[in-house]
Formats: sequence, C-alpha cells, structure tokens
Amino acid sequence: MNPKVRILALAAQTGIVRPRDVEAEGIPREYLLRLHRAGDLVRVGRGLYALPGALTSESIALAELATRVPNAVVCLITALAFHNLTTQVSSRVWIAIENRKWEPEFEYPPLELVRLSGHAFSFGIEEHDVNRVTVRVYSPAKTVADCFKFRNKVGLDVALEALRETLSSGKATVDALWEAARVCRVTNVMRPYLETVTWLTESRTSPPPSSRA
Repeated sequence: MNPKVRILALAAQTGIVRPRDVEAEGIPREYLLRLHRAGDLVRVGRGLYALPGALTSESIALAELATRVPNAVVCLITALAFHNLTTQVSSRVWIAIENRKWEPEFEYPPLELVRLSGHAFSFGIEEHDVNRVTVRVYSPAKTVADCFKFRNKVGLDVALEALRETLSSGKATVDALWEAARVCRVTNVMRPYLETVTWLTESRTSPPPSSRA
C-alpha cells in the first residue's frame, strides 16, 4: 500500500492525523504536507490534519483539544452545549484540568480553564467519540453541579437554565444531581433551586385530581 493510501486510511480511522502518527507507520512526515497541498487533507490546526469535510467547526475544536490535552475534561458551557442543555454560545472551549501549573501554549482552540482536584475532577467523566477521536466530557449531572460551583464565572442564570433543561429532558435524575452536588460541595447552594424545579416539574406532569360528582 502506497504512503498516500495508508495516510488517508489512517485519517479515516482516527479522525485527526499528526506527523508522529505517520512516522509511527514508517512514513516521512513530509507526505502530510504533500497531501494537504494536493487537497487530499485539510489542516485543522498546527500539525493536525483531517479528511476534507470530515469535521464540523465544533467537532474540530473538541477533537483538537482532545489531541493536544488528552487529560482535560470538557466542562461548564461547552459541556452544556455538547449535551444540548443550554442556549448559550461560547467562543471558547471550557475545560477542567487537574494540573495546577499547566497553561496552554497554543492559540486554537481558545480555552477557558477551571482547575479541579481529586474526586471533584474525576467524578462524572464520560468518553464520547467525536469523529473517531475520544473526547472526555462531564456528565449532565456533574456539569449542572459545576455550573453552580462556578456560578460567578458562568452566571447563575446559566446554572438555572441547565438545571431545568436537564430535569425536563430526563438526562439526569434528581438523585444523580444530588450526588453531583455533594461531590462538588454545592448542596446548600443547589437545594432551594433543585427543590423548586423538581416541584414545578412534578406538578406539570401529575394528572389533575378527579372531580367529585
């Protein structure tokens, strides 16, 4: 199999191809540039290539992030958007990292960092396939709890919208939300809102009392 066919097959399999990926196959990295110039690959970031039309702008950002910072977890507004739980649009990708000293050394995708540690970092991590790239994203319940934890960053209105959407869509149970709140240490903050939203949700879905003759 010639180098072009092998590289394109690798791109189809992995979603994003880097110079070190082709070198691991015994192919000089210069072939990536040749395929890019010929239009067989598009450059989606520095040293990152994909098949034309294979990635949307959103998935490019998430896939590139996962490639550059594999231990990061997509969180807050970006995670809400991923789970379709918000009307907010952010120009930055929100991620949680455990390393307190790490700072991004690249311009794309633009990042918004929060730093977590221990169980607050590891709890609720899901792995999703985004165009054949594994992206780590917090679960809906964990994301809602994080929004209350970082309400000064994202806004209380965002946290409340996320809570309502998560319950109404059934993407997390009340028990799951309470567990996430305990992990994030925001039970006292979330309690009045969660109780109110739960009561409103239940009142809308409960059948009306039968009338007496």
